[in-house]
Amino acid sequence: MTYEQYEDRVRLQKQSGEQRINRYSPYCDLIYYPSSIQPELSLAMRILKPQRPSRICVTTHGWHMSIPSFTYMDTPHHEGDYLMVEVDMRGRAFSDGEPDCNGWELLDVIDAVNYVRKHYADCIIDPEIIYFEGGSGGGGNAYAIIGKFPDFFAAATAMCGITDYTVWYEQDEIGEFRDELDVWIGFPPHTNPIAYQSRSGLALIGNVLTPLFIAHGETDVRVPVEHARMYMEKAKELGLSERVRYMELEGVGTREHWGNSTEKQMQLMRERSEYNRNKHQVPIEIPSSGVFTVAGYLITKEFSVILDSLDKVAIVTYDLKQNEFKVTGEQLEGYTIVRHEPNR
Repeated sequence: MTYEQYEDRVRLQKQSGEQRINRYSPYCDLIYYPSSIQPELSLAMRILKPQRPSRICVTTHGWHMSIPSFTYMDTPHHEGDYLMVEVDMRGRAFSDGEPDCNGWELLDVIDAVNYVRKHYADCIIDPEIIYFEGGSGGGGNAYAIIGKFPDFFAAATAMCGITDYTVWYEQDEIGEFRDELDVWIGFPPHTNPIAYQSRSGLALIGNVLTPLFIAHGETDVRVPVEHARMYMEKAKELGLSERVRYMELEGVGTREHWGNSTEKQMQLMRERSEYNRNKHQVPIEIPSSGVFTVAGYLITKEFSVILDSLDKVAIVTYDLKQNEFKVTGEQLEGYTIVRHEPNR
């Protein structure tokens, strides 16, 4: 993958209304699509088409970034083995709305994939096998999205990602991320710690059914390696060592995530990420009964639970055969449960 897009650089200037038109070329399109939760919003993605029908790999950009601009391409992209879907998070250069740090912006990713399944069917060999890869802010998305959509992705990669936003807030000595966290979540963590928990992949690790490959630089400054280590410690406690694999890049990381890395280290990381995808080419199915953590919302192929606020966390105990659901949580004022029909 092109890891440059995961560095935390200032995003592109906001695009005006007249610039917001679909753009097409043989191997690269820029497409606008509606939000399923807020249909008035126009969201954007860049689609890199493969030379031949392939599986879908979706990605999100770094914290301060947006997707790259449209580029006319008459030859396939470097990752030609995949139909690449690069989602512009809400509120960034190309998309409407306001960023909400792993809130509805993650559903925007699912909406993008569903649009691609319908409109790019000729480029896809198996619409049920979806991969996710992200780094930095996108790595934080990776940890959370496989917890909020536990049966959507066949495999995922999280690189230099945030697993606990409260910890990250406290680690941000110069305030380059705190300013946005205060706005995107709505307050600092000490005033509402549950709201930060609801955004954090670490709180959702018990939901993880997607095989996950993690990579993190040992000396990363902007997202310290503690995030990956905390996640792996919890994964070990929960018996997920076979499902969650970790590569720590020794001596790697400055104020750029891959600072001081060698080509050998980067190549090995790419190979392990690709191995995780190649090894897992079947759809995920949730158990017929069980327990999931609901962080604002939980959406599976079988059912959805939407809490009354993105800032709350609850537990759902379910039995699909009995069609029974029980949702419990502190300060929970309401929720919606939807049972999905087969062949949806």
